[in-house]
Amino acid sequence: MSIPASQRIFLDNNSTTRPLDDVVDLLAEQYRTHYANPGSAHAEGRQARRVLEDAREQLAALLGAHPQEVIFTSGGTESINLAIQGFLSGSPGEIVLPAGEHPATVNTIRRLAPRGLKQIPLPLDDEGRIETKALAELNWEHVQLATSILAHNETGVIQDIAPLAESCQKHNIPLHLDCVQAIGKIPFHFHDSGATAVSLAAHKFHGPRGVGALIVKADARLLPQIAGGHQERGKRAGTEPVALAAGMAKALAAAVQDQEARASQTAALRDRLQVGLQELCSPTVVNGSQQHRLPNTLNISFPGLDGEALLISLDLAGISCSLGSACASGSRDPAPVLLAMGCEERVYRSAVRLSLSFLNTNEEIEAAIMRISKVVNQLRS
Repeated sequence: MSIPASQRIFLDNNSTTRPLDDVVDLLAEQYRTHYANPGSAHAEGRQARRVLEDAREQLAALLGAHPQEVIFTSGGTESINLAIQGFLSGSPGEIVLPAGEHPATVNTIRRLAPRGLKQIPLPLDDEGRIETKALAELNWEHVQLATSILAHNETGVIQDIAPLAESCQKHNIPLHLDCVQAIGKIPFHFHDSGATAVSLAAHKFHGPRGVGALIVKADARLLPQIAGGHQERGKRAGTEPVALAAGMAKALAAAVQDQEARASQTAALRDRLQVGLQELCSPTVVNGSQQHRLPNTLNISFPGLDGEALLISLDLAGISCSLGSACASGSRDPAPVLLAMGCEERVYRSAVRLSLSFLNTNEEIEAAIMRISKVVNQLRS
């Protein structure tokens, strides 16, 4: 018997978030009123352009950047592709990155391998953080770019980026940060980060799907990857999505304004979920640093179970969660980040990601504890 939609519990917010009602209302309003092409010279086009530039200015102010550094894209994957390919420009060389990065990064680099691009992986410790001593041992002579997730999409682990940024600055190497999971959840200031470019996506902080941004230092050399018009100062061709940009700015403004309260509320719910599952589903293993992680993320293993079977059973019980990155769904391979952390097979084979939002309630979390524990114990019996 299936669970009614009204009784389902959504714990897959690292995959996507429900857009805020105010954002949905704004999208409808913008689609009705500012539908003109922002590149057109007539009055309607100029009005659309003003909305677009207002959104750009708002995003820049919220993230510690200049408006001219904000390039609108279709989302996080495109932003990551644009950064990696735009900085490397097809030239051979080396790219430094931590083990277990997002598929958007890994597969973009893999695509460039035939052109002579070589990966220089940075090892992770057992908590999922970069082994900083590896930076001192690197030969930077042929490195063209470094890239890293700021907050991991599967474990929620927040990296200490400062040592990597300092190494990049010392060797005059551009640094790209995948901030898709981080922005909106933890404080971030572009000019203080040490990064040359950062990627973000609106649907990770209760904004619309289909829009993101790449923020790039004004003096950085970035080659466009889409041939076409002159949009986004020649860095990203294609008619700009005015309504989506406005929705993105509104969602981020709300996320930043309420960030501390949201983080506190969500972390309390996440911690209650963790404790409840540890009490009722022993043995369990929490994967990744519990000190340095996003307030909403719990990656937890139930040794002895198969993650895919568990995921299906949880879905039938009305719990929406995932094994890891939605961009890697369909793959039966274990999560690379868990392998990089040295997790045992019984741990990485039974891991699920539970990712909350401030929209979850205490009642939902208590119900989730009971449903998940019931499923886990039934599968173990």
